[in-house]
Amino acid sequence: MSATEQIIKARAATAQMVLLDQEVNSAVLRDLADRAEASIPLLLKANKLDLDRMPSSDPRYDRLKLTGERIKGIAGDLRNVAAMPSPIGEVLESREVESGLKLQKVRVALGVVGVIYEARPNVTFDVFALCFRTGNVSVLKGGQDAWNSNQAVMSLIAESLTAHGITPEVVQLLPPEREAATELMNAVGLVDVLIPRGSQGLIDSVRTNSKVPVIETGAGVVHTYFDETGDVGTGRKVILNAKTRRVSVCNALECLILHDSRLPDLPVLLAPLADKSVRLQADEAAFKVLKGHYPDELLQPATSESFGKEHLDYILSVKTVSDMDEALAHISKYSTRHSEAIITTDAANKWRFFKEVDAAAVYANTSTAFTDGAQFGMGAEIGISTQKLHARGPMALPELTSYKWLIDSDGVVRI
Repeated sequence: MSATEQIIKARAATAQMVLLDQEVNSAVLRDLADRAEASIPLLLKANKLDLDRMPSSDPRYDRLKLTGERIKGIAGDLRNVAAMPSPIGEVLESREVESGLKLQKVRVALGVVGVIYEARPNVTFDVFALCFRTGNVSVLKGGQDAWNSNQAVMSLIAESLTAHGITPEVVQLLPPEREAATELMNAVGLVDVLIPRGSQGLIDSVRTNSKVPVIETGAGVVHTYFDETGDVGTGRKVILNAKTRRVSVCNALECLILHDSRLPDLPVLLAPLADKSVRLQADEAAFKVLKGHYPDELLQPATSESFGKEHLDYILSVKTVSDMDEALAHISKYSTRHSEAIITTDAANKWRFFKEVDAAAVYANTSTAFTDGAQFGMGAEIGISTQKLHARGPMALPELTSYKWLIDSDGVVRI
């Protein structure tokens, strides 16, 4: 079956989704969570086939890797989504106008949601759960790197759907070849929206080539600015967590910006990173201060390539600035508008940063690792939108809906 034939089947399956009872909807997701936990050995076996084909040094390796704990976490997210009320049918606005028309603005599903993503089998679970809970059919185009893992996940999804009398065609996993992505990007009239998740190269390619409307979930070139008033204890904790919790995710810290008056504090501020073997790419001022106070094998001078880069590795760029203006200019130049943070004890600096930084999530004295749908109380996320149309930031249930107007009257005609 071709990718286009699968997409046509997905479009036809929207008819069943419109009629699906919400209690049955929740039951499917709870059932899937149970099956995921019961099938940990099966999932890990399939995942190992994928991992064995990828060098562990590849930045995507950690994203590809499943563990028992990660699968339990996925199951927890599935149960969270199942427990959340579906936004479908929510009345956003209701009023009667002078002509006698009774108007209601009501949430509805987007319809068919396509997602193109790379080596992240957890995305297969997340996308299905969020789309299904919002009455959407999902068409998934994963990468070759995660093909075995994704097939194993899809088998569990099909079992859960079939057990509740729902056609498995409400979710489609397209072949891993590039041609399937091309067919998906050209599926005008069949797919309502397309969401790319992965590298900047993938996102740029989808944005450039898709004829289907695209919601961008951008790469994360994430900065944290430690200003002239920043608390060293807070800074040590926040920087360590933001950089090393998981280096392969889009909310990981990639560049520390430091006010030059705090250069004497830099060795203490970054000392915990050495224990995690984080390599520093430091500009001239920072390099001079760190030399002799940070392991030589982990310290190197920054180059023009050090900034504006999503390292996805145990690498941190360090940039010194003379004031807030310079910090904001650096962020404006290199940011992907994903997540940005300031460490400060000055209220005026905090609120200026909040106001002037253009990003989907802006933090003060907090790790950027929290840019995540589950952490924001959304259950899970289908991606983190870095654009401003339709949705911005972590996208969960409400962001996977549109709306329609319902109009009623007692025979009103327009004069």
